[in-house]
Amino acid sequence: MPEEKPAGRVLGDSEHLEALGYQDSFHRSMTLWGNFALGFTYLSPLVGVYSLFALALSAGGPPSIFWLVIVGSGQLLVSLVFGEVVSQYPIHGGIYPWARRLWGRRYAWMAAWIYIWAMIVSITAIAEFGSGFFASLFGFALTKEITLLLSLVLLFIALGLNFTGTKTLARVAKIGLAAELVGVIGVGLYLLIFQRHQGFEVFFNSMGVEGNGSYFGAFLGAALAGLFLFYGFEACGDVAEEVANPARQIPKAMIMTILVGGVSALFAFGGYVLAAPDLASIVSGKDPDPIPHILESSLGAVGAKIFLVVALTAFLSCVLSLQAAASRLLFSFGRDGMVPGHRWLARVSPKSRVPINALIVACGIPVLICVLIYVGPDGLLTQVTAFAVIGIYVAFQAVVLAALRQRLKGWRPAGPFNLGRVGFAVNVAALLYGIAAMLLLAWPGRSGVLLNDWIVLIGLGVVVGTGLLYLFIARPDRHSDAPQGDAVQVAEMLRGLSK
Repeated sequence: MPEEKPAGRVLGDSEHLEALGYQDSFHRSMTLWGNFALGFTYLSPLVGVYSLFALALSAGGPPSIFWLVIVGSGQLLVSLVFGEVVSQYPIHGGIYPWARRLWGRRYAWMAAWIYIWAMIVSITAIAEFGSGFFASLFGFALTKEITLLLSLVLLFIALGLNFTGTKTLARVAKIGLAAELVGVIGVGLYLLIFQRHQGFEVFFNSMGVEGNGSYFGAFLGAALAGLFLFYGFEACGDVAEEVANPARQIPKAMIMTILVGGVSALFAFGGYVLAAPDLASIVSGKDPDPIPHILESSLGAVGAKIFLVVALTAFLSCVLSLQAAASRLLFSFGRDGMVPGHRWLARVSPKSRVPINALIVACGIPVLICVLIYVGPDGLLTQVTAFAVIGIYVAFQAVVLAALRQRLKGWRPAGPFNLGRVGFAVNVAALLYGIAAMLLLAWPGRSGVLLNDWIVLIGLGVVVGTGLLYLFIARPDRHSDAPQGDAVQVAEMLRGLSK
């Protein structure tokens, strides 16, 4: 269990930040609940379950629900490691400054390069998927033109809301949190109690998905049901300098995001399975988009429309949170002089106190990718987003590995959130979990089509390759004098200041 630091003088937020080498530039208007809402709407169990429900059932049958428990437990370990790191380093940008202070500038640059592209592609994907709810709500035929138009509308609405400041971000995130809870827990409970067509024993019935082979292989194939869902909690740390008492509140928000998100996803996934009137057609792959049919048969036409409003709110909140998190990472890059145009990216609006230029980039590149998807061949969305999740896992594990390396050098985290003696064991377990997750994500498919089977590694290879070329040709690390690899020294300094 986390241990509180021995009683002593409590560092103020500005004093803590100044000790780390920065000055307050933002309004600290985000509370614990606002921070939790930001992470939760980024994780978005409604979006994740809706997107992966049919894929999970066709790959692993109803027992694929257990991946939500397995992956949620693993990511909880990662969130505990992140909690210790952000408690010592409550700095904007999350993955990038954490990796830099735990290892070094070049290491952090590569971790953040992979992470920012994964986030930008994720923003694009969520906007594209959300356009389907948008179209269904207003009765539009979902053509490529309508998909492009509505995706851009979602991106620009989120940008406009982000421009207005942190208070708006927190408010919309809370609205999105309410929509998520209604959409996943509320609807899930209703389906479980009043619209059940299956017995609970169905979760132990593979329904023949293994064919003539072993079910273990089929179960592994359904791992995406959890792996695509349980990230987003790190966004709580991306906005650290806009949170009051971040060293204590952000670790709590991260853990809450995982626990509440996991329970919500279980209710939603389980409810859809038990309420499916024709579960066999979903498992066989004959019904590739079953949730609208389940909702309409269970809630009626009016109820299904209300759910579409709730779902669209959740999608908008998810895009908003992703944009905010990506912009803070870009701002952190710019503030440290690590990218071209760093002064422009590091500009903070004197009125709204948000990094407006970084927000423009976090919206502009997804707009361009949406246009590419529109003019490209069918299925391009799946191909350009395939590497996003493994990219995020790679970035996560870069921090977990760097934290373990510092522990071996004698680091004892000095933030108020502290795992104490169990910290080392949790760190090792989080790393082992992350390696297993990345292997599952990178394992090639069996379709026989080279691009489709290896797209995850191809996408990751392109991002890593271009990042390495830029890193060793342009040497952005030489343009920055930001502190690096100082976890042990900073921990000692913070303990001294707290006496």
